[in-house]
Amino acid sequence: MTHIAKPAVAAALILGLSAASPVLSKPSLRDVPEIENSLFSIAIADEVRDQCDGISARLLKAIGQLRALKARANDLGYSDDEIRAYVESDGEKARMRAKGEAFLKQNGVRLDAPETFCAFGHAEIAKNSAIGALLRAR
Repeated sequence: MTHIAKPAVAAALILGLSAASPVLSKPSLRDVPEIENSLFSIAIADEVRDQCDGISARLLKAIGQLRALKARANDLGYSDDEIRAYVESDGEKARMRAKGEAFLKQNGVRLDAPETFCAFGHAEIAKNSAIGALLRAR
C-alpha cells in the first residue's frame, strides 16, 4: 500500500465508524413518561372543569405542577425552546386531544354529555387520582 492509500483507508474507516455509531439524542418529551403523564392529567382535568359547571380547577396546584414539569424537563437536558416547541406544537396538541378523548370514552364519558364529565370528575376527586387532585367540587 502506498503512503497515499493509507490515509485514504484511515479516513474511510473513520467516516464509516462515525456513520455507524449512534447519534445520542434526547427522546421527544412525549416519550418521557413523567412529563407526558403529568401533562396528560392536567389536560384531562382542564377538559373536565371546562365541561362540568359543578367542578373547578385547583389552578395554583396545576400551575405549580407545570412549573415543576418544566424544571424537570430542564434537568433532563431539554432547553426552554425545546419545551416550548413541544407544548405549543399543533401536532402534539392534536395527539394529546385524541389520546384524551379516547381515555375519557374508555372511562364512560360521552363527549356530547356534560353530566358524564361531572360524574367522571367527581369519581376522580373521590379517588384523589392525579386528575382528581387538580379538581375541586363546587
